[in-house]
Amino acid sequence: MDARWLVRVFRLVDVIGAMLMAAPVTLGRDLLTGVAWTLAIPIAMRVFGAYAFPRKQSLARHLGHVGKALVAAAISAVLASLIFNPMDARSALPLLFASGFLVTLHASWWKIIEHARRQGLLTPNVFIVGATANAQRFIEAAMRTGEVNVLGLFDDRLRRAPVNILGVPLLGDTDALLNHRLAPYIDRVVIAITASAETRVRELSEKLGVLPHPLNLFVDGGTPDEDDATLARIAVGAEHSLSGWRDLRRRRIVAKRAMDLTLATLGLIAAGPVMLATALAVKLDSPGPVFFRQRRHGFNNEEFLVWKFRSMRHDAADAQAARQIRAGDDRVTRVGRFIRKTSLDELPQLFNVLRGEMSIVGPRPHAVGMRTAGVESSKLVAEYAHRHRMKPGLTGWAAIKGSRGPVDTPECVRRRVALDVEYIERQSFWLDLYIILMTVPCLLGDRSAVR
Repeated sequence: MDARWLVRVFRLVDVIGAMLMAAPVTLGRDLLTGVAWTLAIPIAMRVFGAYAFPRKQSLARHLGHVGKALVAAAISAVLASLIFNPMDARSALPLLFASGFLVTLHASWWKIIEHARRQGLLTPNVFIVGATANAQRFIEAAMRTGEVNVLGLFDDRLRRAPVNILGVPLLGDTDALLNHRLAPYIDRVVIAITASAETRVRELSEKLGVLPHPLNLFVDGGTPDEDDATLARIAVGAEHSLSGWRDLRRRRIVAKRAMDLTLATLGLIAAGPVMLATALAVKLDSPGPVFFRQRRHGFNNEEFLVWKFRSMRHDAADAQAARQIRAGDDRVTRVGRFIRKTSLDELPQLFNVLRGEMSIVGPRPHAVGMRTAGVESSKLVAEYAHRHRMKPGLTGWAAIKGSRGPVDTPECVRRRVALDVEYIERQSFWLDLYIILMTVPCLLGDRSAVR
């Protein structure tokens, strides 16, 4: 959960609630009074910090800020009435009820935030790079404030680094961080080496830049109060990050998810009869289950089960993709050859999209442990992990640019990764729409791709 998004929701509900509660005044004879009060509410709430929810702020203190904002809004309403139209008691009463309603709302907002914090939903998990004195200061600040959970340390000087710092374990070097099993549950990565080591900071930023996590620098030389303030800014994302997917505009992320949900829902409705017919054909064609499930890499290298219609003999299933598909592959069934050629085997992945594991447009998900020419594909390209900075997709930039099907040579892997990284750097709503529109003609016109 993101506290900033919660605050935006709270603010929107406050504005709608204020408008509805002040409607009798606004629609009555005191139009300007009601309008002045309604407009003053969100401004005053923000000025007096009623949308800030510090971790140790009590309910009484929070409601004190709300009370100041309501007094300021009331003064605005009175001034408007004195200038334009004197306000009578019939107008004052609804505004008093509205003020009470907003106090109740903010008591609820405070309870929601407090409950989420107790559950750990608003406490980001972090990895620290550098088992240094800076790391110890960071961990001490985390223990004092409770703003973050520090899950582990990473340092390339394993022989000289301590086994743990204040109970936080050393989990390995930076290579181990890139593929660590806890990485999907991490919200940000903090570099805690000496800030004066500019070359090392730059090297680490480049190396860890393949991760989707925001990358922050915790510099040395601060007092405990300054450390606490820096930690609080890092926790809420207010501290400028060196890299990471959160640098993308959040509206773009919301728009992409809205597009995914809309198109996946419409796609399942439209393709329902085709999917039923395909499932029946697969079942009648060869023994075995209708669906084939395979573990693949998703966003932030997290593994998930992708769903496809089974296109190969069940006894020849290759869940690890140790042997990639090739022309005339004897493992593919008769129906399988048709549904692979038309990409009908991919339709069940619409359920993966609805579950949030995939997107309509993005890098195609590769199987865990997939090998190319006997070597694990991820080890052939240094930038391979860049593909996981975004959710995998049903279709993508690489697909419409001719990189479809197996990546059975190192050159194919490099081209696929280069196109995926290009898409991630350029991603936008309109580019996604273009890729979706180009997918069908590309599928129909690309007869050379092995499927």
